[in-house]
Amino acid sequence: MISVVKIGGNVIDNPAATRRFLNDFASLGDDKILVHGGGKVATQTAEKLGIATRMTEGRRITDGPMLDVVTMVYGGLVNKQVVAQLQAFGCNALGLTGADACIITATKRPVREIDYGFAGDITQVDAARLLAFLNTGLTPVLAPLTADLHGQLLNTNADTIASAAAVALARQGAEVRLIYCFEKPGVLLNPDDDGSVIAEINPAYYAQLKADGVVSKGMIPKLDNAFAALAQGVAEVRIIHADNITTGIGTRLTK
Repeated sequence: MISVVKIGGNVIDNPAATRRFLNDFASLGDDKILVHGGGKVATQTAEKLGIATRMTEGRRITDGPMLDVVTMVYGGLVNKQVVAQLQAFGCNALGLTGADACIITATKRPVREIDYGFAGDITQVDAARLLAFLNTGLTPVLAPLTADLHGQLLNTNADTIASAAAVALARQGAEVRLIYCFEKPGVLLNPDDDGSVIAEINPAYYAQLKADGVVSKGMIPKLDNAFAALAQGVAEVRIIHADNITTGIGTRLTK
């Protein structure tokens, strides 16, 4: 079983939480791939450089100057901090962006109602290359950056990268588990009550939760990606607290 694990930016923002998570992640026995978000570091770095941060519907607008910032922060500082800590925990990690070894190619998102700038929509994941890294004992750590085939770097949603990587590996015949880790214990019936974790969600129940407004905002793209992965051959999807990576306790998605 290959575990594709995505860690959210809110955990990355907390050094103690990050350290606990990475220690637990390193102890996972399966082949594993880590996809990380960026957290607030890009916003803080942009502010220091006098570059304005613009967000819409929870997504960052990536103009030219902001692309420079996220490349430095996501592909550089955050990625290498994660890799260094994993090495300290005995996990031989390899920090990568989608541009490295052409692992993930993408196209610039077309302008519709919103111009997201240099945001990337994934077109292909080289699962054979990822498997080759795993087969040599390396743990890929993917930053949320991709590239097109014309040399252009693109800021790409980390949830989407995790889902696309899991699906591509499944299509290669691998048994894949996709795990989204963040600061909540799972999908909640009441966002203000961490004890209201929904243990299991199928597509029909998900549609009901959306219609009732229980699931909204940033959780919708996360769950959309998760159910898409299940439909395309991923064996298991879980949404859990970062502290539960070894137990898997949280919300399980089913077909």
